[in-house]
Amino acid sequence: MEFLTTSEAADYLRLGERKLYELVTSGAIPCSKVTGKWLFPRPELDLWVLSGLARPAGMLVAEPPPIMGGSQDDLLEWSLRESGSGLASLNEGTGRGIERLLRGEVVAAAVHFHGVDPSDDPSNDANVTAVRATPGLHDAVLVGMVRREQGLLLPAGNPKQLHSLADVLSSGARMAVRQPGAGAQMLLEALLARAGASRNDLRRLDAPCLTGPDLAAAIRAGNADCGVATRAAAKSAGLYFVPLVWENFDLVMRQRSYFRPAMQALIRFLTQDRIKQRAHELTGYDSGPAGSIRFAA
Repeated sequence: MEFLTTSEAADYLRLGERKLYELVTSGAIPCSKVTGKWLFPRPELDLWVLSGLARPAGMLVAEPPPIMGGSQDDLLEWSLRESGSGLASLNEGTGRGIERLLRGEVVAAAVHFHGVDPSDDPSNDANVTAVRATPGLHDAVLVGMVRREQGLLLPAGNPKQLHSLADVLSSGARMAVRQPGAGAQMLLEALLARAGASRNDLRRLDAPCLTGPDLAAAIRAGNADCGVATRAAAKSAGLYFVPLVWENFDLVMRQRSYFRPAMQALIRFLTQDRIKQRAHELTGYDSGPAGSIRFAA
């Protein structure tokens, strides 16, 4: 991220330095004080300007409801509550979250994309690629939440001794899967493609699981032998975990939504030390990206 000094920020915004200091004093402009000097993140200055863009009445856009759509995540759910953001959650998976964002039905969506090309590395930054390629998201901002560990969830003790996706395929183990468009399902399909297999080669549980905790519950109840979800989901359900990949888990929203009070409350909370502590307790998280702007269109 590029940071501007006070004089550079004043020139960039075409403001006098005195006016800039007034904005800093009132807390009206994004900035940070480092070793006694004010620094201004250029991407956030751009968003700050755009958030106040005046539009004629005919161009006014209805504000989306204060709902976080997309993928379910234990650390995100905790953050929504603890931050006092007032944001509700609607967990339907990455793909459906983006669909609702495009229709203006949610203010942001939690996403973790994975490519299905066998040549793709599932750990690559697929979120930025997907957001850039989505028609209608020309004004998107991608805010980092965490990096998460995804893997195979198995019954306690791993009775079938499954240690890889190859073991699942060769053993005929019954696998719980997610709905189409869910990030974990994208990951599973990418891994199957890399192994030269497809979903038809799996012995699948009939009904897809809507969230990771739902998938964990199916395994714990004995309805499935395995499935793909996060390490945190495995720990919460008391299941055995075989790590597969680390992935980026991000929040995508439109530029005009970034500075809404609810979103700012959440983003500020993500930069606090409490996130690191909770991430450590839940396990399987790297909170390094939390609250950072990873991409702005």
